[in-house]
Amino acid sequence: MSHTATDTESAQPPPGDDHAFFGHPRGLMTLSGLEVWERFSFLGMQAILVLYFADSVSNGGLGMEAGTAASVSAAYGTLVYLVSVAGGWLADRILGSYRAVLYGGILIALGHYAMAVPANVMTWVGLGLISAGTGLLKPNVATMVGKLYRTDDERRDAGFALYYMGINIGAFLGPLITGWLGDHASWHWGFSAAAFGMTLGLIQYVLGRRHLAGRKNAAEFALAPEPMRRAVRLIIVGTLAIAALATVLALAGWLTMDRFVDVLTVISVIAPVVYFVVMFRSPRVTAEERGRLRPYVVLFLASVVFNFILFQAYSTMMLLASTNARTEIFGFHFPASWYASALGAFEVALAPVVAAVWAKMGPRQPHASNKIAMGVILGGLSFLLMVLPTSGHAGDSYKMAAWWIVGSYLLLGLGDILLETSGMSATTKLAPKAFASQTMALWFLSLALANGIQAQIVKLYGEVSNPAYFGVNGAIAVAAGLAVIAAAPWLKRTMHPVH
Repeated sequence: MSHTATDTESAQPPPGDDHAFFGHPRGLMTLSGLEVWERFSFLGMQAILVLYFADSVSNGGLGMEAGTAASVSAAYGTLVYLVSVAGGWLADRILGSYRAVLYGGILIALGHYAMAVPANVMTWVGLGLISAGTGLLKPNVATMVGKLYRTDDERRDAGFALYYMGINIGAFLGPLITGWLGDHASWHWGFSAAAFGMTLGLIQYVLGRRHLAGRKNAAEFALAPEPMRRAVRLIIVGTLAIAALATVLALAGWLTMDRFVDVLTVISVIAPVVYFVVMFRSPRVTAEERGRLRPYVVLFLASVVFNFILFQAYSTMMLLASTNARTEIFGFHFPASWYASALGAFEVALAPVVAAVWAKMGPRQPHASNKIAMGVILGGLSFLLMVLPTSGHAGDSYKMAAWWIVGSYLLLGLGDILLETSGMSATTKLAPKAFASQTMALWFLSLALANGIQAQIVKLYGEVSNPAYFGVNGAIAVAAGLAVIAAAPWLKRTMHPVH
């Protein structure tokens, strides 16, 4: 009896928490605080990663060509979000959401500490650990946010907007610290700062655990003891076998960096297709839930298009800023990686405004599909804007004013708030109950696919003119957003209870 009571109690936060954090559950503060530091570490590292790859060996970098550096950086992003599928499954079937997030955070911290070691091999070890940890943490944190609200709670979208503001406080602060250290000390000092930030995030997560819904140790859809033991053995053996095979192929000269990037792109295309098929055919998914998955496919594709643009804020846009943008404003000089903080700053400033607007509009606010479409269009416009300062130059030695990139990031930041908050909120509503954490992982698979496509397309950066590169990619994104708006009547009919 006492065990049942403990599980029931731990499944819900304390009663007084429901409006304790600016009108939202106090658990939102705990989860947003974790994401502040997780994004501080992840995006702080991401802001300098492509520059570290492209920097000369004599300056402490890896000496890659610009296109290769952007492609490898995108491939790393692909791997991060592919692993999120396993993270969702482990939370649902073995670990439970709370422990999945905790263990993921520990792996992320260890990965950043590994990257702080000035040895090339530790860079790849660290990226592997961060990929595994982020795959455990990211889909399950967002799912835990969804559990703080009833499905019909009109605070839900506003809550996700506040949660996303927390994410972007970390996105703003991370590049400032890691970028300054990378520019003034060494790249590895920048990675050290990311490690310290993730450690702080873990501490506050553990201290605030009593305010979280679903914090019980058991997985919500746990496997029976014997199947669980078999699954754990299979995971361990499979991981070791894949690592051994990759090592042998690399030593034999077959698994080159280019082939590894290509393999990840292929997997990023196949994985969501297989995952959708499994969910549509699962006997544990009801006919009503299956009907809500169909419009989710449209939202998934919209996320792919937008995030293909967004992730280039940390690859091609960062490379462009380092070579063709002025790094001073009002006489103040700054590292090129600080441009990434502009994106976070705009999202920090705009997220509460968006949350307030949605809360004030209540049931009159735009349908989630239209919010997502507007986000995609703004992402496309952020690239189309870059056509202007990159056009009409005889060579590649020009320097554009900083405001061009800042303006592009303003459009991109607003689009990100509109799309990601509505997309994550809609995902938690449309998810079949038996695939709750895994459906959130499916949202992150859209990020994997966006990165997988980016890993191939960025190879054209520097091969074609900058106006053509940014213009074509931006125009495709705008067209995709308009297509989602055109499908709005069907989406509104089929996405109940999403409004």
